[in-house]
Amino acid sequence: MDRYIEFALNHYILSLALIIVTYLLVQDFFESAFKKFTVISPLLAVNKMNNEDTVIIDVREPLEFTESHIENAMNTPLSKLPEQLASLETYKKTPILIACQTGTRSATAGKLLTKAGFEQVFVITGGMAAWEGDYKLPVKISKNKKKA
Repeated sequence: MDRYIEFALNHYILSLALIIVTYLLVQDFFESAFKKFTVISPLLAVNKMNNEDTVIIDVREPLEFTESHIENAMNTPLSKLPEQLASLETYKKTPILIACQTGTRSATAGKLLTKAGFEQVFVITGGMAAWEGDYKLPVKISKNKKKA
């Protein structure tokens, strides 16, 4: 035990890095274990859209949304989502698919919706970048983008 203490004192930067990495791994483990929304791939999202009555919420900013988006998606920017929860109350029991550009903002939106009592929240992994780029799934493109 004395050798561990001696090592930690002599190599305090390495010891601190080990403590920080361990903390981040434990935090990530607990966060993923207790999250209440489901993460699904774009292909599973399409399957869910085809087989169930789903609501698609795009949490990107309006400018990003108008460039291209999933057909029938509602644009509710993440910054305005807390104040829009009342208007989404009718969808509490409906499967909700959440998309953003890369999947980061949609995870935050998933947390907000599950805390607000929404039962079936699904976050699309990779967001619209994966939807359009990796999976080549159809999107609705604005008329301005077609001309450019």
